[in-house]
Amino acid sequence: MLSDLRSALRPALVLTLLFALLLGLAYPLALTGIGQALFPYQANGSLVREGDRVIGSALIGQAFASDRYFHGRPSAAGANGYDAAASAGSNLGPASKALAERVRNDAQALAALAPGRPVPPDLVTTSASGLDPHISPEAALYQVDRVAKVRGLPAEQVRAWVQARIEYPLLGFIGESRVNVLALNRALDRETKGN
Repeated sequence: MLSDLRSALRPALVLTLLFALLLGLAYPLALTGIGQALFPYQANGSLVREGDRVIGSALIGQAFASDRYFHGRPSAAGANGYDAAASAGSNLGPASKALAERVRNDAQALAALAPGRPVPPDLVTTSASGLDPHISPEAALYQVDRVAKVRGLPAEQVRAWVQARIEYPLLGFIGESRVNVLALNRALDRETKGN
């Protein structure tokens, strides 16, 4: 009876150890190596650098408070928002009075900047992660007049820069048209150096 138990346990333990090594060590190391060899930019977080300094990631939204810059979606990630270590939504549901009040106040503040134009929803609502790096083309174009005025540029020129940086759906139908806020603001700084 004891020998039957040993003979039954031995293959189970050997297979458990084998699969633990294979799937817990060999497979992750192989994928990490392939990622580093073939896609080092993406495998290392799609970090955006300015010289030797990391200024952000193409995949993580960040706060732009100055009116000289395009603003992304509001963030509920972390205490002050845009905390990549605390990726989360606000957990406020559609019936939440706090959410309705925040959205109403944000929409009123934005509406005052462009009277008569509807405020794009993504400028007043957070994404599920709170770290969405993109806004809709409508949200970017909504901000053109403010950015152009503060920078002393013609609105048509800033609008053309936004249009040139719209990322379209993959294969024409997968996903939505979008604008990466960090990439747009960096391009804006490059184009207006000295302004």
